[in-house]
Amino acid sequence: MKKSTRVIFVVSLLVVIALAMTACGAGEQGPAGPAGPAGPAGPEGPAGPAGADGAMAELSCSECHNDTAVITAKEEAWAGSAHGSGTAAAYAGGRTGCAACHSGATFSKMVAAGQTPDTYDGDMSEVTHQDCRTCHQVHTTYTGEDWALETTDAVSLSAVGETFDGGKGNLCANCHQPRSLVGEADADGNIEVTSTHWGPHHGPQAAYLMGLAGAGVEGKPASHYSMVEDTCVSCHLASHAFEPSLAACQACHDGIEEFDFSGLQADTQAKLDELKELLVGAGLLDEEGEPVVGVYPAAQAQALWNYIFIAFEDKSLGVHNPAFTRELLEASLAAFE
Repeated sequence: MKKSTRVIFVVSLLVVIALAMTACGAGEQGPAGPAGPAGPAGPEGPAGPAGADGAMAELSCSECHNDTAVITAKEEAWAGSAHGSGTAAAYAGGRTGCAACHSGATFSKMVAAGQTPDTYDGDMSEVTHQDCRTCHQVHTTYTGEDWALETTDAVSLSAVGETFDGGKGNLCANCHQPRSLVGEADADGNIEVTSTHWGPHHGPQAAYLMGLAGAGVEGKPASHYSMVEDTCVSCHLASHAFEPSLAACQACHDGIEEFDFSGLQADTQAKLDELKELLVGAGLLDEEGEPVVGVYPAAQAQALWNYIFIAFEDKSLGVHNPAFTRELLEASLAAFE
């Protein structure tokens, strides 16, 4: 075959092949094959910019733990108080019915459980004095907010069936309330004194402020309850010794120089001394001031109750509720006329 003929033949063959391929067209794309093995890791990139501060940056232990006396001064005052040095935790802190108030740790458990001193039925294994953690939410946020009180909810006074609502003083009222009332006279007009511990129980100040839990007298709330915003806290928290503050009194009683305002405490003490003499003479009270177990005319038993209520339990010599104190003492003295 001549060279020119071969060239023509090759060109013609390529044209035929091209036309055949054009006529067939491309088919549908098949499924992707399996991924191949991962390649080696590339070099580490540069560090990114610093992120925003998280929540921990807002915590400040130094708000409380610093070189001031913000804690130590309170601890020093507290250590000398009845709450810090009294014997109640030792003898009653682990007792059923007593622990919720006489053990600081149990008080906190009671509040957390939403119970009351007369209904608490939880753990009583840890006995402490009433300390910082009893009243404050220590180490909850790790800021100064931890000084917040455990509770400021209004308190139902179980024995009298009334509600105490005295601001921050509500914390105190959980325990500073009577546990019982004097009771009704029997068919013969007598009331039984059942034990040497007879009376409203220790620390009934919340009821006293409201004019409640006395015997034979229907009292009214004192101005120290109705007009003092945070009741107990306003008057007793000048320091953590919990002693009343004369400066707090002066905020309302301008120029007052002693707690015996207008001779109130002196007059109350004189009437208590007179009443004690009558009670001892009638055999309801012994010389040491302890109730004598027995059955007595109702008016005289009520006089004994009021003497215990004012002299041994409230202990303010009338300051907490002056009018109520005067009425209780006058009714009690009249029982021996």
